[in-house]
Amino acid sequence: MFQLGCASRACFKNEILSGLTVALALVPEAVAFAFVAGVDPLVGLYAAFMVGLLAAIFGGRPGMISGATGAMAVVMVALVAEHGVQYLFAAVVLTGIIQISAGVLKLGKFIRIVPHPVMLGFVNGLAIVIFLAQIQHFEVKLPDGGTEWMSGAALYIFAGLIILTMAIIHFLPKLTGAFPASLAAILVVSGLVIGFGLPTQTVGDLASIKGGFPEFHIPLVPFNFETLVIIFPYAIILAAVGLIESLLTLSLIDEVTNTRGRGNRECIGQGIANTTTGFFGGMGGCAMIGQSMININSGGRQRLSGVSAAIFLLIFILFASPLIEKIPMAALVGVMFIVVLATFEWSSLRIIRKIPLTDAVVLVLVSAVTVKYDLAVAVVVGVIVSALAFAWEHAKHINVKGYDDENGSRIYELNGPLFFGSVKSFMELFTPEDDPDDVIIEFQNSRVADHSAIEAIDTLAERYIKAGKSLHLRHLSAECRQLLKNAGDLVEVNVMEDPTYHVADDEVA
Repeated sequence: MFQLGCASRACFKNEILSGLTVALALVPEAVAFAFVAGVDPLVGLYAAFMVGLLAAIFGGRPGMISGATGAMAVVMVALVAEHGVQYLFAAVVLTGIIQISAGVLKLGKFIRIVPHPVMLGFVNGLAIVIFLAQIQHFEVKLPDGGTEWMSGAALYIFAGLIILTMAIIHFLPKLTGAFPASLAAILVVSGLVIGFGLPTQTVGDLASIKGGFPEFHIPLVPFNFETLVIIFPYAIILAAVGLIESLLTLSLIDEVTNTRGRGNRECIGQGIANTTTGFFGGMGGCAMIGQSMININSGGRQRLSGVSAAIFLLIFILFASPLIEKIPMAALVGVMFIVVLATFEWSSLRIIRKIPLTDAVVLVLVSAVTVKYDLAVAVVVGVIVSALAFAWEHAKHINVKGYDDENGSRIYELNGPLFFGSVKSFMELFTPEDDPDDVIIEFQNSRVADHSAIEAIDTLAERYIKAGKSLHLRHLSAECRQLLKNAGDLVEVNVMEDPTYHVADDEVA
């Protein structure tokens, strides 16, 4: 099941260096998200290590980075505040079980129903969220516990180091590709700050990352129905948020690398990671688009980069915390700003006036909801709006062509799908009182899609029966005939040369 994916020394070197770069970027993110959730920083760091390691091993997308995320952290706040961190660990274990079940049931394939405008909105919204998350590092703590914006020399030094970091990342690949540009930038800027003693914020100003190896323990909660009632709603939301963000990130990495990940395996991998993390004192997590883009841009394409990132992070926690805590935040902020520039779909600004109005609205709406609320809500809203727009548009496409055959029967050739959005127009196409005694509706260019369509046919059949006339349906697909069983004896179905339809399947995902 697990292969490192490297067959050469150059590949091993590149993957390991990419993993080191990602690990450095994971530290402040994990600490920040732990603060968001209201737990100790080590709880976030342990999650970044465990989720990152196991998702890299068992997941369905080599090169994708997982860890503690803000989208899941905001869901945890209320649970931790009301019931404590042990209930969070129990909820994370249940979250993993739900995600494994989703993978076993092959629900990962439903990510295919996410329209492209929703994907663009997701990417743009997440880029904005990553950018806004970096702005907080321009604040400094006051002695009374408050904060204020940087000014004067502190601001100039911080901004200058950020610009230097971004310049190195941008220009170094033009000179050589032998070393990851992001890692080189972090090392150079850290060397300048430490060597010249520049007064600027460092990772250690956030929190200490020193700790021991995560220890196995069963969450200290009562094992009863009351506990399940408390944690189950949170687990459902966490599982949904985690899978949506992971599968959308998987789709994005697929597009960037021109390869294909396996959605259902990713569900299982994320589930294994979260279930295990809950037993080792971690806050759970999912795929991280920012760190994944850092990895891809640094040349990481295989599982080895994700495994390396997790192992380096553990080494930081166990042995290298004094050194890592000296890394200037400006270097990491500069790396994330580059990620923002690379993640945002700038082409969407160019094409927004050229695409259909509905798609443009969905793109902007998903971006806004992602920034204002969270990713899961944004994607659900985007899919619903897109689906309603699609239904409205196709509801207008149903029409009928009528003529009499040699037997004197009236033939109606129906064109367009018959579903909840088009049933009203469908009913208006027929006038039973004006038709001959025998009427045939030809479905070769149409199909019965849902229960609303069945009810419409049933109602139409009743009208013809009351008028003393018979109604026949012809050329229905097997799926349509199955749906029409509920219509009983009111309609006579004459099936001839039926077109064959198949539900979308997913054998490899």
